[in-house]
Amino acid sequence: MTTPSIGIVAPLFIVRSVPAALAFYRDRLGFAVTFEGPEPGDVFFGIVERGGAMLMFKAIGVDPLPNRTRDVGQGIARWDAYLHAPDPDALAAEFASRGVRFSEPLADTDDGLRGFELQDADGYVLFFGRPR
Repeated sequence: MTTPSIGIVAPLFIVRSVPAALAFYRDRLGFAVTFEGPEPGDVFFGIVERGGAMLMFKAIGVDPLPNRTRDVGQGIARWDAYLHAPDPDALAAEFASRGVRFSEPLADTDDGLRGFELQDADGYVLFFGRPR
């Protein structure tokens, strides 16, 4: 029996401003804005996509709560999203050319990955990389 596949996962981030979040992902990270609305003058929800990655944003009148800011009692959860990048070296070079600052530079990590971390405009930590 064939197992049904699952295509794309799309995390939903609570943000202060959807237009600001969309601009960061579009201008700094090269994502395409595929939805913003519901109306041009009332943008409280948005979606960006790049390759197989999709992220959703919503402004609901509360501050964002990235994983790294939570007290989970067992340490911290460093990332809010892992984005698989087959060539993290090329992606890091592209982002650097757009002035993106990395919170952790491109490297081979202790947990068997190659990649880098960055924080978005609302403090969410994204890891872009792949297994070594």
